[in-house]
Amino acid sequence: METLSKLTSVCVWAPAKINLFLRILSREDSGYHQIETLFAAVSLYDEVHLERTSGDLSVEVVGPALGPEEENLAYRAAQLLIDRVNSSDGAKIRLRKNIPTGAGLGGGSSDAGATLRAFNVLLGDPLSGAQLLELAGELGSDVPFFTKGSGAALAWGRGERLVPVPTLEDTHVVLALPPVSVSTALAYRELPSRISRDPSILDCHEVGRSQWLTKYAVNDFEPSIFRRYPELAEIRDAIVRNGASVARLTGSGAAVYGMFHDGAAAKSACASLAVGREGVRFTVVEALASQPEPEGHM
Repeated sequence: METLSKLTSVCVWAPAKINLFLRILSREDSGYHQIETLFAAVSLYDEVHLERTSGDLSVEVVGPALGPEEENLAYRAAQLLIDRVNSSDGAKIRLRKNIPTGAGLGGGSSDAGATLRAFNVLLGDPLSGAQLLELAGELGSDVPFFTKGSGAALAWGRGERLVPVPTLEDTHVVLALPPVSVSTALAYRELPSRISRDPSILDCHEVGRSQWLTKYAVNDFEPSIFRRYPELAEIRDAIVRNGASVARLTGSGAAVYGMFHDGAAAKSACASLAVGREGVRFTVVEALASQPEPEGHM
């Protein structure tokens, strides 16, 4: 493919996500579990920078790096795009990591989704949004949400079936980031061996409302994860006592979030929660109306 873009580089902020609810449905014969969840992007970001090369593909990570370069999700995303469009151009990818790993915040998946969107811009938009989502589905269950770019979305299946939802009522989020890393694979292995559930009947205009979340928000990973890490259950309960409308584990953890309608209340809760919990980082972030768009540079 001969690129028509004259851009030399593209940058994009890759946000973390929280799961406002997460239900595990049936297990496929392949071993994958179907899920039902409400994703919300929040203002804790990795930074992704892509510089055009003459064919080489590489990734540099500033911050915690896990595993070989070829296993990095951003690298895999870029390689998928190159193969799909038969590009003669490559990219030097630079990731500045701020989203903790093993926290259920989707950092690696966000990097992959941001890379797909940014690299597509760098190459002159050869793929449509629907085509990018097809590639995202090959990379992991959270990647399509970050490729879609919505602020919040319902997701089913392996996360590839997405329906954007209106802006959430409670947009101020207290994040608790404990010094614990949870293996998603282990979390799935500790689920009950037989799970057979049908998807819920959901009203897209209700699920983001505070009253609905207070009543129906669940995370099916909590029972097993809280047995293994009881300190995470204590943090969740403390966030509720400090005024959150709802507090849950996000993904398979270890991060815990609380939703607040008022920014001052969120900051006050954050300061109170930090007392006596050394090693746990508490921060206030915002739920996003949409994810940041890639910015190109000539």
